[in-house]
Amino acid sequence: MNKHVNNVTPEATDLSRRSFLVGTAATGLVLGYAGVPGIAEAVAAPSNFEPSVWYSIAPDGLVTVTCGKADMGQHIASTMAQIVAEELGAKWSDMRVQLASNDPKFNDPVLGAQITGGSWSTMMNFDAMSRAGAAGRIALTEAAAAAMGLPPFYKDELIVRDSMVTHPKSKKSMSFADIVKSGKATKTFTPDELKAIKLKTPDQYTMIGVSVPQLDIPSKSNGTAKYGIDVMLPGMAYGAIVTPPVRFGATVKSIDDSDAKKVPGFVKAVIIDDKTQTTSGWVVAVANTYANAKKAAAALKIAYDGGPNAKLSSQSLLDEAKRLQGLDDSGQFFVKDGDPTAAFGSAAKVLEAEYTTSINIHAPMEPMNATAEFKGDILHIYSGNQFATRSGAIAAGAAGIDPKFVVMHQMWLGGGFGRRLDADMMIPAVQAAKAVGKPVKVIYTRENDMTMDFSRPLTYQKVKAGVDGDGKVVALSHDVVSAWPTARWGIPDFLTPSVDKKGPLDSFTVNGADFFYTVPNHYVRAIKNEMAHNATPSGQLRSVAPGWTFWAVESMIDEIAAATGKDPAQLRISLLDGKGKNDGGAQRLRNTLLAAMGLAGYGTKQLPKGEGMGVACVSSQERATASWTACVAHVAVAPSGEVKVKKLTVATDVGTQVHPDNIRAQVEGAALWGLSLAMYEKATLKDGGIEQKNFDTYTPLRMSQVPEVAVAVIANGEKATGVGEPAVTVVAPAIGNAIFNACGARVRSLPITAEAVKGAMKA
Repeated sequence: MNKHVNNVTPEATDLSRRSFLVGTAATGLVLGYAGVPGIAEAVAAPSNFEPSVWYSIAPDGLVTVTCGKADMGQHIASTMAQIVAEELGAKWSDMRVQLASNDPKFNDPVLGAQITGGSWSTMMNFDAMSRAGAAGRIALTEAAAAAMGLPPFYKDELIVRDSMVTHPKSKKSMSFADIVKSGKATKTFTPDELKAIKLKTPDQYTMIGVSVPQLDIPSKSNGTAKYGIDVMLPGMAYGAIVTPPVRFGATVKSIDDSDAKKVPGFVKAVIIDDKTQTTSGWVVAVANTYANAKKAAAALKIAYDGGPNAKLSSQSLLDEAKRLQGLDDSGQFFVKDGDPTAAFGSAAKVLEAEYTTSINIHAPMEPMNATAEFKGDILHIYSGNQFATRSGAIAAGAAGIDPKFVVMHQMWLGGGFGRRLDADMMIPAVQAAKAVGKPVKVIYTRENDMTMDFSRPLTYQKVKAGVDGDGKVVALSHDVVSAWPTARWGIPDFLTPSVDKKGPLDSFTVNGADFFYTVPNHYVRAIKNEMAHNATPSGQLRSVAPGWTFWAVESMIDEIAAATGKDPAQLRISLLDGKGKNDGGAQRLRNTLLAAMGLAGYGTKQLPKGEGMGVACVSSQERATASWTACVAHVAVAPSGEVKVKKLTVATDVGTQVHPDNIRAQVEGAALWGLSLAMYEKATLKDGGIEQKNFDTYTPLRMSQVPEVAVAVIANGEKATGVGEPAVTVVAPAIGNAIFNACGARVRSLPITAEAVKGAMKA
């Protein structure tokens, strides 16, 4: 039995922790959760700094939804508004959105932290936002009945639609605006009453499942939407950072600012003293304009001590990973089912393979930036951020103050992909503002961002599989060696107890290895590469662990198929039998695989020489919060080893789809991101520093390389799943498997290069 534990639960909210309040005030009807432990009781008229938790209805009838998630182009704010509008009965043109601050009352109801990642937002908030909308509708109808002079039991005869409450029998009606102005909406809901609310069934939806206009597009089109880089404060100065040649561990020995003082508008060079250990060896040059700050930064003469990581390289990290994997007592077990060792001993055939992935960089289009301002004892931070709870604490640590004195002003994000889960950009802004006594905006150059990225870690995986005489998979062991990005955060709740009770492990480095295939003897071992952990502080890049674990798992499944003479798709179907713990999940995954195969025409057409199709199917992100996704990749391989990806066919089971067009856009974007990681992106460490500094040497997918992408969305009315990341994880193994089917070359390292393919042809 698989005893591993995942701290992330699929439940949408813990209603026992909160009560639901609906009250009235001069500013409008306020709906939100109150009674959060450690937070003052909610008041009917929130101040400018404490808006209602979920949404408010103004006297003019406009409904403003406060989104506690970072919106980085995935339109999550509009999605939250759409869920509320469905149950509330509001007209879409009356809906508005705003982004939440770091006030503790906005903490995620499941995780207890304000975080955006893991494709969790919709799946974990759908129920809570639906109940918020439904509670508002109930309060409005009761208030309308009272205002219309109807007996209380008449409220069940009221119809709520398009921001109007109507009583057909009496032909009376009231708008949301009129109800709010009446002051009669005062109902309070207990947790039990909230749980008891009967929500709409999918056949009753009028808003969910409709591709309504995204609420953020007009402001992003006309320039009124404000990103972190757009922040302007009175008297503001600018900061340009100077980073050391070593990614982490360097210190500043001395600094000569004599030439910087010749730059007009130069204010000061500040050596960053970061007690949070997020940064190391940084200097920020402050000036009256960003252009002058950059000139001053370039003029600084800084001497460094490179520190303990100054001689390390990508090869050093890989060598250390292999050494650690070879030790019997390394790491902790994430999955420990049966006895693979004994099964290997009696297996008819045993296969072993090593899989690697390189360092990868986020590189969102809006470079990292933050603006810091001290107003008395209060530190104000303006930045786009995916983890406000942690980032506020880091900013406080940089300032040497209590986190309760930090106010985070959330901005729209010009791309995130996990990069803005970290708060390094806030540290130089905070310390510079403190040093010069005025607001400071720090903007990274592309070179700063790439060389100091909290990157996807280099990984090394060894997989061993055993099959019996009938070709049935009887055992699989899987060792995953990498830096541990989540452990770096220092938040115990984000770690997972190991099944061998050796202590907590970072499950975000091994998720996906606990697949839904039925394999009776299955071990997964998570091994922390301390050298990589220290030299390349890593973060969560879109797809997280499944981006590398499924590369290994889905490649090995194909290798087993080839070794046993079975069709790779049919082997997967046989393994997805839904036995035991895999019941439910395996069937949904099998259905997505069949959908992708059908749409792609897998196995139904004769392909030209040098072309092939490959399949993969995954349950990203985490097992407890899985999304079911399959891909068929069609490639053409030239004798030189050059690979052209002709088409990607992706099927995904989303349960309940809120916004069909947005789902397709997310799946298409994720598939192309996965293609970019599979074929083109690679960063390398040399002498302790990242070598690639811009897009001339770090080369993501270009428009000319984009293949045809076909998407099949399965919406079956089950709980909503995530769509932002899963397709990333399925593309690389599908391509690798297609290459093998096209030319017989098996590649086991990402990115896939022509040289590797040609070398594998010869092998």
